Order: sequence, then structure tokens, then C-alpha cells
Amino acid sequence: MTNIEWKIKTFSELTTTELYEIIKARINVFVVEQHCPYADLDDYDQLALHLWAENGDEVLAYCRIFDKGIKYPEASIGRVVTTKKMRGSGLGKQLIKFALEVIENRLGTAEIRISAQSYLLKFYSAFGFAETGKKYLEDDIPHIEMLRK
Repeated sequence: MTNIEWKIKTFSELTTTELYEIIKARINVFVVEQHCPYADLDDYDQLALHLWAENGDEVLAYCRIFDKGIKYPEASIGRVVTTKKMRGSGLGKQLIKFALEVIENRLGTAEIRISAQSYLLKFYSAFGFAETGKKYLEDDIPHIEMLRK
């Protein structure tokens, strides 16, 4: 896929089509693929920066970024999604790399706390995230809290 375009916007900057495609990608991965009915619309989208890769209007990879003090004392990344057809392409790694750059350059911090699905421990460790020791079930999926300093 050569026509990948990266975008970053606040909630108020999103068009209705962009918001629809973002939510569709999140639901397709978290609800449909992972069989996890959960309340995706959690009133945090309005406080986030939204970072995604798209081809046309189709969202291929996405995450939301929070400044310090919103979800955790540190900045954070959440709702990280790579669509099924793009997994294994390296797009997820690019997404996290860009998210880290945005947090460092735009939010002025390198400290980032995340809640990761446990099977992604190795993936996030490659970006400097370390386990905090806090493990828990969220929507019946094992998660681990991780911190990058």
C-alpha cells in the first residue's frame, strides 16, 4: 500500500467521516475480532489527540494520545489498533514510533504509561516500555501496565 497518509487531529478537528472510520476500525478489532463487547465511547476521545494512518478514507492503524494528568500522571497512548489486513506490515511499529515522537515533541515529555494487552509485552518493550508489575483483567483480556521513562 503506497498511498498511506498519516494524520493527527484533536477531537474537534475530526470530520464526521474520520470519526466514523476511526470508530469502525476500533470496533472491528476490539469488539468483532477479539470478541470483546465493551464501551468504546468512554468520554476520553474529546480529550485525546488522534493519530492514524489511512488509505483513502480507510483507517489502517490508529491510536489516541493523552497529555499528562488525563489518564495517568504521565502521558499515555491507548486504543492502539492495526487493522487485520495491515498486521505484519510494520505499520503498527510506525504508529508507535510516531506516537512517541508526538508525545516528546508536542507534549514535551518522555514519560508514558500504557495499559497493554499482555501478549504485546515484547512489542512495547522494544520501544522502551517496562512492566510496572500491575497485571489485571480488563474486559476479560489480560493486561499489563507499562511505563516508559
